[in-house]
Amino acid sequence: MSLNNDRSPHILNASSNLLGLCFIILTSIKVFNISAATFLDEIASLAIIMFMASSILSFLSMRNNDNTASKLEKVADIFFLIGLFMLFVSAMFISFNIIR
Repeated sequence: MSLNNDRSPHILNASSNLLGLCFIILTSIKVFNISAATFLDEIASLAIIMFMASSILSFLSMRNNDNTASKLEKVADIFFLIGLFMLFVSAMFISFNIIR
């Protein structure tokens, strides 16, 4: 494994765990029937897409040994950060919805 490819297993592990958390958030939105009042389900769905893309790209990065692996890892990292931000926004919406 090269030095540029050291983050891929960490990105894959974290993004797959957060993907599961996003599914729990989306399920709880549907169970508590708050999807009509907020954009929370759309944000959680976008976070799911970002974490899934990050998982796939980091896996593909681990399977490659050339310059492509480094590029895939960088894109996976960007998708992971976008998904993490969307998960943060979802958590804030849940917090503010519970307070009201």
